[in-house]
Amino acid sequence: MPSELELIEQLRSELHRHNHNYYVLNAPEISDREFDLLMKQLEELESRHPEAADPNSPTQRVGSDISKGFDQVRHIYPMLSLANTYSIADVDAWAGRIDEALQGQPVTFVGEMKFDGTGISLIYEHGRLVRAVTRGDGVMGDVVTDNVRTIRSIPLQLMGEGYPDFFEIRGEIVLPWAAFDRLNAEREAAGEPLFANPRNAAAGTLKLQNPAEVARRGLDAYLYYMLGENLPFDNHYDNMMAARSWGFKVSDAMTRLHSIDEVDRFINHWDTARKELPVATDGLVFKVNSLRQQLNLGFTAKSPRWAVAYKFAAERALTRLRFVSFDVGRMGIITPVANLEPVLLSGTIVKRASLHNDDIMRALDIHEHDMLYVEKGGEIIPKITGVDLDARQPGAERVRFVSHCPACGTQLVRVEGEAAWVCPNKYGCFPQIVGRIEHFVGRRMMNIDGIGEETVAALFRAGLVRNIADLYSLRPEQLTGLEGFAETSARRIVDGIEQSKTVPFERVIYALSIPFVGETTAKKVAAAAGDIDRLMALPAPELEAIEDVGPRIAEAIVNYFADPANREIVERLRAAGVTMAMPEGHDAGPVSDLLAGKTLVISGVFSRHSRDEYKALIEKHGGKNSGSISKKTDYVLAGDNMGPAKLEKAEKLGIPIIDENEFLAMIGE
Repeated sequence: MPSELELIEQLRSELHRHNHNYYVLNAPEISDREFDLLMKQLEELESRHPEAADPNSPTQRVGSDISKGFDQVRHIYPMLSLANTYSIADVDAWAGRIDEALQGQPVTFVGEMKFDGTGISLIYEHGRLVRAVTRGDGVMGDVVTDNVRTIRSIPLQLMGEGYPDFFEIRGEIVLPWAAFDRLNAEREAAGEPLFANPRNAAAGTLKLQNPAEVARRGLDAYLYYMLGENLPFDNHYDNMMAARSWGFKVSDAMTRLHSIDEVDRFINHWDTARKELPVATDGLVFKVNSLRQQLNLGFTAKSPRWAVAYKFAAERALTRLRFVSFDVGRMGIITPVANLEPVLLSGTIVKRASLHNDDIMRALDIHEHDMLYVEKGGEIIPKITGVDLDARQPGAERVRFVSHCPACGTQLVRVEGEAAWVCPNKYGCFPQIVGRIEHFVGRRMMNIDGIGEETVAALFRAGLVRNIADLYSLRPEQLTGLEGFAETSARRIVDGIEQSKTVPFERVIYALSIPFVGETTAKKVAAAAGDIDRLMALPAPELEAIEDVGPRIAEAIVNYFADPANREIVERLRAAGVTMAMPEGHDAGPVSDLLAGKTLVISGVFSRHSRDEYKALIEKHGGKNSGSISKKTDYVLAGDNMGPAKLEKAEKLGIPIIDENEFLAMIGE
């Protein structure tokens, strides 16, 4: 008779196997009820034996509801992007270059699906998942292990044998079409904005702070590449087949291809067959199979030479225009939107597509009830690309841009030099008022939890919030008096408003909805001004002296603070305790001119500071950062794994290449 601790291990092993059968092989051996009974038995045993706790237990798949931020780590191997091709001829040319580079060596390719999701790196030690990291910027990524543990197609404990003690496997986190449609239906019912596509939904879900919600949404994963020092085989395909035997979900589409003709047939087949897949795809990937040949082919600055992506042509459909509506944004800009007869496009039902502005609408020459060509470039946001003139109804009138605001009736004003028409009634137009409040509470602005589009509208209609300053007067009892607000949600909103008072000054500036002042500009303006009083007093010429602030932005800032209504809001925010100055000792400008007039390019991986920190140091000492090498470059700050293309160009132009120790010595550190 096994002990309870031994029974825990047996149940965990059995449940891992049943989980793999269901979510990866799609071949369950037991019923859902039997699975649930085994899970319940394990949960009871684990509750009696807390000393046997294991984050990789099947009981942990549901995720905890504890919220916490994400740490960042450096990838063991950089996660580079792939070079893109858009035709069979381009792929054939790539294969020809491979043959030429390998000087006649026999070469086998591997064809794979390019799943449209978000990249992930999984680290396994002794057969157990220990870390999951997002792609990030390719060098650093977010640690999302707790969220990834909820994805049932990702093994927490490997099966079989022969896996290395330590290895990395990469893949794509995806949201299947069925889960995507269910999620958007829920969001629509709740009055929340819909996800544009499964890729955005997968990426957003993976970054949720609540693993229990991640588990509920139903993410899936396909693995496509293994890295490590002691891989079982010397070729990519056999390694991935081994990974499949250990429990990883590897696409059945992965195929060895022995000639360019086979590559072409693979493309032709999947160009149609992909539409039957349960997940979104945006192309195919071709890799050289031999790991030795991959090593010999090497990398460019941005991508491996031994792999290439083939992007499917944008899918296009023809559907009838029902009517054109006109949306009002928070800055008063009017956007025409084509409302369409529903049409299936790249796996989703398309009902609306932006027409952007009056000029584009005129260029398309859309008439009432026209048949319109709808395209999803990259299978993301639908756009109107043309009109079927042969299908135009006799006597159909041209669709004209509105002359008055569809929300408040105010006559529109054309922005000089631009295609935009604007409603000037910014303090009396409902979508503008609500839009500014929604922007203010957003995550990258004041980050006030619990306030979404519907909540803002409800607060406005109840007369509780007419502008952003009114938020700081809200009390829990006012919220619980509204329909749908419980005491817990009311307290969460008020607590979130209180916490927002500590948001840094630059984010406050971004949150104010000053025209043309985005996130980056807000940072530079806040640092240069130092506090709100100086910013409100700065004339246009001094504002233009700030980096990236041109005449249009300077004029917008001056006009914003010249408006008494905006100044009153600022004073109310200040009185409420919102941060209105940079912290003492902040860097308002360069600390020295040691790099004055010098332009530097950063390339590679560093140990003493991050790339962003080095960029900041360059600016602090009067220098300028550039992303590309040219004759105007004074130095290249090079770390490990510097891009070979940059190295070659720097040497060709005779530009000095310095390491981080030399750079730090230059600035006296």
